[in-house]
Amino acid sequence: MTATSWLAVLLYALPLVVVLAIYLVRRNRRERVHRGELEQAMKAGLTEPASLHPVVDPARCIGSSTCVNACPESALGIIGGKAQLIHPAACIGHGACAAACPVEAITLVFGTERRGVDIPQVNPDFETNVPGIFIAGELGGMGLIRKAAEQGLQAMETIARRPRSDAPLDALIVGAGPAGIAAGLGAIKHGLRYRVIEQEVDLGGAVFHYPRHKIAMTAPVDLPVVGRVKFEEVSKEKLLEFWQSVVGRAGLAIDFSVRMEKITRRNGGYRVETTNGTFDTGAVVLAIGRRGTPRKLDVEGEHLPKVVYRLIEPAQYGGRRVLVVGGGDSAVEAALACAEQPDATVALAYRGDAFNRIKAKNRERLETARSAHRVDVRLRTEVTRILPDRVELLVDGMPASIDNDAVIVQAGGVLPTALLRELGVTVETKYGTA
Repeated sequence: MTATSWLAVLLYALPLVVVLAIYLVRRNRRERVHRGELEQAMKAGLTEPASLHPVVDPARCIGSSTCVNACPESALGIIGGKAQLIHPAACIGHGACAAACPVEAITLVFGTERRGVDIPQVNPDFETNVPGIFIAGELGGMGLIRKAAEQGLQAMETIARRPRSDAPLDALIVGAGPAGIAAGLGAIKHGLRYRVIEQEVDLGGAVFHYPRHKIAMTAPVDLPVVGRVKFEEVSKEKLLEFWQSVVGRAGLAIDFSVRMEKITRRNGGYRVETTNGTFDTGAVVLAIGRRGTPRKLDVEGEHLPKVVYRLIEPAQYGGRRVLVVGGGDSAVEAALACAEQPDATVALAYRGDAFNRIKAKNRERLETARSAHRVDVRLRTEVTRILPDRVELLVDGMPASIDNDAVIVQAGGVLPTALLRELGVTVETKYGTA
């Protein structure tokens, strides 16, 4: 090869070498960041996904980063040239990563080897092994909004094909998230007698509780009355506005602040006892989230109006003495939000020795608020009694008391697993399987 030929090769190759060098530098920098984030998650004990989550096959993964870019929760990263779950506790199971992977290297599974997840078994129509009991949406392990809505519709299609029962209702729909709303629209489409009940004060289901500003709907869904809906990426607030408009346009009737308490078989159908009366129905569609019914403290005075289980509007706590109970991110975020209100006095009580399962950012914000005396953090503390003007506690086993105007309990939720098993519904505990 002549000198001129070598020069030509160098001239053509040099830009490629420069581009490759820049790529490698950026990739290495990004991997260092992702390794650091994974180490922080492990130190904080945030290593267990709540439910549906991705498992990456390293033999198939090509490290394209499409899954990382598709995840609105930034739960995935690239380490060693392969995708990996670096923020397991942040994963909300929408599955956008699996849909985006160009080589199908991602499998969505429930649970892990260390922590099982209870999943009720359903057939292709989303009916359980107990005839007339249907499960759609997050309770069945499906966090995807599109899939949850399709499941609610399919359940109602099945109910509509069957003979009408003698009960006043053809279907009682429990939950007003995407699955419940879609089931209600299906009931309207088929002219069924239905009721939708929702234990919260507003609709949206799990979407209502999303802490992030963006969520993904990766494929269109067809809804009765409304038509085809397609969101590629939309803020939580905009999505809730959309569901509100759907309910209004369709005339969907929803009873809010009504909690299901018991289901018993009756005359070929079911009797459902709620906090607002009893309903007899031919079928029940459980479209509730995996957060379940708020976990209570089971102490004297918990029935008082000043006790709530979700922070709705922090501004109402300005000038008030607030006690937040819980040790997770929701409790910490509630305490910090209340502490930002004018003249609010905020205490955060947790029975554990440390906040081991909160995000690093929340840990930093809490420490800052604690140092500034804006949040009084009380560890190894349990509530024993709630009175109109104060709360009695046990701190390290010793009695204590604080003046108080409001109590916000953020102690997680109780899944209806016991209720399902009592009905005879088969529930399988999955340890990292699909």
